[in-house]
Amino acid sequence: MILSPEVQAAKSRAAAISIISNSILIVLKLVVGIMMQSVSVISEAVHSGLDLVAAIIAWFSIRESGKPADDEHRFGHGKIENVAGTIEALLIFGAAFYILWEAVHKLRTGSMQIESLGLGAAVMAVSSIVNYLVSRHLLSVAIKTDSVALEADAMHLRADVYTSVGVLGGLVAIKLTGIAILDPIVAIVVALMIIKAAWDLTKTAFFHILDVKLPDDEEALIHEVMERFTGRFIEYHKLRTRKSGHVRHIDMHLVVPKQMTVEAGHNLSHQITADIEKCLSYSHILVHIEPCPGGCESCAAECPKVSASA
Repeated sequence: MILSPEVQAAKSRAAAISIISNSILIVLKLVVGIMMQSVSVISEAVHSGLDLVAAIIAWFSIRESGKPADDEHRFGHGKIENVAGTIEALLIFGAAFYILWEAVHKLRTGSMQIESLGLGAAVMAVSSIVNYLVSRHLLSVAIKTDSVALEADAMHLRADVYTSVGVLGGLVAIKLTGIAILDPIVAIVVALMIIKAAWDLTKTAFFHILDVKLPDDEEALIHEVMERFTGRFIEYHKLRTRKSGHVRHIDMHLVVPKQMTVEAGHNLSHQITADIEKCLSYSHILVHIEPCPGGCESCAAECPKVSASA
C-alpha cells in the first residue's frame, strides 16, 4: 500500500507550497498589524504562524508516512499523518484561545485606536486570495492521495480564508462607521470560527488513531461488493474496518459451503478483495474463510457428506 514516487512527490510539493505561502503571509500580517495596532490583524498573523507550524508538521509527516512497513511498524507508518493532524488541531485550539484572550483584554482596557485601515484591508484581501488558492490545491492533492495531513492543512488554510474575510469586513465597517470596538468583536468571531475548524479537524485526524470504523458511505460500498457475490458464499460477518493514514484496513469472516475446495475459496476471496480495492483505493483486505457447519436444507441437497450424515 505504498504510494508511488510520483504521488509522494506531489504530496511533498503541496506541503512545501503551504510552508512558503504561510511564511510570506506571517510577515505581511505581523508588520501591518503592529503598524495598525489592530488585534484582529495581529490575531490573523498569529493564526498564520500556527499555519506555518502545521504546514511544517504536515510536510514532515508526509515524508515519514511514505516509508514502507518495517519490523517495528508492520502496518506501515500511515498513522503519523493522523498524529500530525491531531497536533494541528491542538495548535488551532491554542491560537483561538490566545485570540480570545487578546480581544477580551482590549475590550476591558478600552484601547481601540486603529490606524492605516486601508493597508490592513489590502493585506487581508491578499491573504484571503492566497490562502484560498493554496487550500484548494492542497485539498485537491489530499483527495487524490487520501492524505489526512494534507486535508488537515487544507482545512486549516480554508479556515484562514473565512477569518481573513471576517477581519476584512470588520476593518471596512470600522472605516465606514468609525466604531473601533468592532475590531476586538471581529477578533472574537474569528476565534470562534477557528475553534469550529479545530473541532472538525479533530474528528478527521484524532478519532482514526482510536481505530474508529470507516465512514458509513465507505462501508456501504463494501456491502454492495459483497452483494455481487451472493450465491457464491453462505454469509459474511465480523466485518471490521479502520484507517491508518491513507491505508484502509478491512477484514471479515466469509462462510462458504463446506464442500468448497481450498483453491475455490482462495480464488473467491481474491475476487472479492479486487472488487473492494476498485471501490476503495489503498485498501489492505483480509478475508478469513470459514466452512459452514452443515445441516441446512440447501447444503444437504448439494453436499453428499451432509446428505449421508443426515
